[in-house]
Amino acid sequence: MLNKRLICLIGIPALIAAAAIAATSGVMSVQIRKADIRDTPSSLGRVVTSVAYGDKVTVQSQDGAWMKVSAGGQSGWMHSSALTKKNVVMTAGPNAQTAASSGEMALATKGFNSDVEAQFKAGHKNIDFAPVDKMEKIKIPTSTIREFVQEGNLGAKGGAK
Repeated sequence: MLNKRLICLIGIPALIAAAAIAATSGVMSVQIRKADIRDTPSSLGRVVTSVAYGDKVTVQSQDGAWMKVSAGGQSGWMHSSALTKKNVVMTAGPNAQTAASSGEMALATKGFNSDVEAQFKAGHKNIDFAPVDKMEKIKIPTSTIREFVQEGNLGAKGGAK
């Protein structure tokens, strides 16, 4: 009787833990045009490598919205919004769908896309958007942003994610 209770006390939590690990592990497909795999679970992490739409990654673990993955001999962190459990297949021809880039995904998660921008501009014709358009073309390397955040001691609880 004691052995059965001991098995239940140890075995059930072990099965639950194994199920949780299995739920986050496995093969997933990249669902955006280009996704970066980073060295830390943060958008400020150094880019280890990049993967393309339809590429497969193996999920090893999860930390919030970030997944530790491996692909092509490299491992690192990807935001879960770039991945899907569905099998993504590239198609060709005039009806081929194009996927969003990681930048477009970042804007879309904030509720912003080209349709929203066009609608806003149409409703505000008296505003000169040239300075905004010019600023959008500025590219700042992630390493420079990471250095700025560290030097300014900025970031959310637990660091910038």
